[in-house]
Amino acid sequence: MTFQYLTYGASVSADSVKHLLEHQLEQARHARPTPVCIWGLHGIGKTELVRGLAAERNMELIYIAPAQFEEMGDLVGMPVLETDGEGRTVTRFAPPAWAPTHEGPGILLLDDFNRADDRILRGLMQLLQYYALVSWALPPKWLIVLTANPDGGDYSVTALDDAMLTRMLHVSMTFDVHAWARWAEQAGVDTRGIHFVLAYPELLNGRRTTPRSLVQFFNAMAPFERLEDHLPVLKMLGEATLDTETVEAFLQFVHLKLDRLPGPADILGAESFDLLEPRLRRLVRDGETQRMDMLSILVSRINNYLLGRKAPPAEGEMRNLEKFILWEELPNDLRLAMAQELARTQRPEYLALYRVPEIGRLLLEKM
Repeated sequence: MTFQYLTYGASVSADSVKHLLEHQLEQARHARPTPVCIWGLHGIGKTELVRGLAAERNMELIYIAPAQFEEMGDLVGMPVLETDGEGRTVTRFAPPAWAPTHEGPGILLLDDFNRADDRILRGLMQLLQYYALVSWALPPKWLIVLTANPDGGDYSVTALDDAMLTRMLHVSMTFDVHAWARWAEQAGVDTRGIHFVLAYPELLNGRRTTPRSLVQFFNAMAPFERLEDHLPVLKMLGEATLDTETVEAFLQFVHLKLDRLPGPADILGAESFDLLEPRLRRLVRDGETQRMDMLSILVSRINNYLLGRKAPPAEGEMRNLEKFILWEELPNDLRLAMAQELARTQRPEYLALYRVPEIGRLLLEKM
């Protein structure tokens, strides 16, 4: 079924959403920034993107789900009796325990906020406008980030009026397989799962198959060393989380032994690329035909692995990288794209590729 989903702001990848949040966090150092609302379909990683950014910057993250609030007291705090300076008994509001108290930088994440009751949404309007409620205020250097599923479809969400919408910056996050693969590389997602997603990116926008449900499936299969020995359990696990088409594609992926494609750590960390090369050749060839999809996956995975690391490759890893780039099975366009992406980082270890005659000549000819 096709829905006319209603979202707001530019439709961009996770990388662009991250850049917007980083910009707003920079603004928060000097003044109260406008809150940011990230719109998008379920399971594409909106919440994880915010969590990852906070962890990457080593900043405090407060997570709340307004849909779980049943009373306004959950948001503004509960009334308590106190004695004021003139000896009168007065009612004040004690802030809720989750309200931030430390100076930032920090992020207050209101997750799936448009699933909250309309009363709670009305209560949030003051917080979005002034970064404060009746009983408490966000400390300096904090940013409010919200996530929301779109209206106009099958989501159980509350429609927002213009008074609410104009209190926020809006951006719509779309799924980008390469951005997801970079995240998955750093998050330790099962290497066979990353291979599968890069091989079948068209399966990622199903009703039950989402990046989130796929990671759940990959985590469940991780203990299986040889997937072909556990096909009945794999099928059952897949059908518990994914669309039928995705399960069938994954079983075919295993049947074709594509799950045996080595990961980037195996290739770069091999004692010698020459020893690994015969195995790689068998996997990327179907008779006399090159498997361009498999070669493209290997290039993407190695680059994502290297670019996500802060430490430079060890000497042996660098040797294997050079041999892989020059591997005769690698077409020239993939070879060039791989070397260019590494060289564009301006990191000394990858600029050193210019000193390898065959690679340097290829790069210079295309400049």
